[in-house]
Amino acid sequence: MLSLPAVALAEDSDAERFDCRQLADWEAPDSALAWFERSLWASHCHVFNARAVRIGIDGVRTLALSHDIQDGVEREVARFLDGPPVFFERRGRIGRLGWSDDEGETPVSPAGIAAHIDRYYRFALGADERIANRSAVRLDIEPLDGMRFGQRLWLDVNTALPLKRELIDDRGRVVETFQLTELQPPRLYEGGVNLDTGRAPPRQPWRPGWLPEGFIDQPVDTRSERHDASVGHRIYSDGLSSISLFVEPLEEGRPRLIPGLHRLGISLAVVRHVAVEGRPVQVVAMGELPPRVLVEVAENLTWAPPTNG
Repeated sequence: MLSLPAVALAEDSDAERFDCRQLADWEAPDSALAWFERSLWASHCHVFNARAVRIGIDGVRTLALSHDIQDGVEREVARFLDGPPVFFERRGRIGRLGWSDDEGETPVSPAGIAAHIDRYYRFALGADERIANRSAVRLDIEPLDGMRFGQRLWLDVNTALPLKRELIDDRGRVVETFQLTELQPPRLYEGGVNLDTGRAPPRQPWRPGWLPEGFIDQPVDTRSERHDASVGHRIYSDGLSSISLFVEPLEEGRPRLIPGLHRLGISLAVVRHVAVEGRPVQVVAMGELPPRVLVEVAENLTWAPPTNG
């Protein structure tokens, strides 16, 4: 069983918050899983700037990273420093593993994520190493089935911030390495970070008829300016790996993808064209997962009035 530290939550007039200052008083983790859970809390609670390198099948890219917190709201920025100019920004709160329902509140992440992941992966401590001129502890994370990829994580000994990650496919090959090359001294945020509120899942005319065990519909806003309102998008995750599903009608004059298996960087995408009530529909299942898993998900979508459960 996972022994989790006591989590003190504070409430104000606007949001429930996690007080980051309590991290300084928690005892050092005593297991690989405890280190992993601590790294999730640390990633939400530290303000920092860093440089990183990403090595994947599609080449090598360098990035500038930053994480800041303003009035309890996190802001993450990633900017590629070579190749095509790409800029990512995310603002948000500490999330929950799933939607709230009538059976009770979804466990607060990261504690809920760590407890859930422990059912589908084996965690082990590796040898201590040095990454970005900082002492690091290595975590070996191995899936308990063939439905997902494994990882190796190197965490900063002092803060538990992730310094390096290797993604390992179902054949034992490293398909991506993401590593900090420079980390300016991180600062523990002197205040609370907002926690996401519980809410009901949106109604949709479709749902996956099959998912690998442990994958849960994620309570994230998947609307995007790149897709019009007719494109349905949901994300399903086991806490470490995730599947994105896109469903949209096929109309004359609109671009469409070629059915089959496609590689998008380190991710794979399975595209299907199906008929629903006589109308053509495009289904895309995408993720960093074995191809057979994505094929199974894409081939087993069902169209039925969903419930709010």
